[in-house]
Amino acid sequence: MPKLLRIDSSPMGERSISRALTSQFTDSWLKAHPTGEVITRDLTKLEIPVVDNLWVAAAFTPPDQRNPDQNQVLSVSESFVADLKDADEYVFGVPMHNFSIPAGLKLWIDQVMRAGKTFAYTANGPTGLLTGKKATLLMASGGVYEAGSAMAALNFVSPYLRAVLGFMGIHDVTIISAEGAAQVARGGMDPQAFLAPSLEKVRAHAGL
Repeated sequence: MPKLLRIDSSPMGERSISRALTSQFTDSWLKAHPTGEVITRDLTKLEIPVVDNLWVAAAFTPPDQRNPDQNQVLSVSESFVADLKDADEYVFGVPMHNFSIPAGLKLWIDQVMRAGKTFAYTANGPTGLLTGKKATLLMASGGVYEAGSAMAALNFVSPYLRAVLGFMGIHDVTIISAEGAAQVARGGMDPQAFLAPSLEKVRAHAGL
């Protein structure tokens, strides 16, 4: 049974562009995989701890030598890593915040980027351990940052996430962007009309 991990990071609730895209992706994916299962994680509703010195010490202590406090410190990380290992495919809803990713998504990344869990240091350098997976990044931004645009150099979202996913062994990555959402926020364009082209791309991709 195929499993999809859906991760949302927008704080905008029902007004979120990226959540509209992940919802469409999930619906289309389930139609294409009628026996599939969706694991949903809303990062805005989870208390994700900041990585600190206690976390680092616990992460680098061999599992059989950790004390109960260290196991507790790593409990959130272990849960998130289990999500990644369990799922066959991932979809991320990612709004651009100040040219980068939301704070909650960065906290999640810090919890899952773990040596021996999602990547390993080898004689040939770092090697990703999450092989055979694929990911879709559904991005939303107020401005336009596509290649060749005036603000393309300010897009730190897609290159960063590609690097993070690739470091963990996930190289099959598709990005679908809904750019220019500021015109919707200003009332200059109907939300459904704005979303229509991106939703169609999502339907076509998720239904493969």
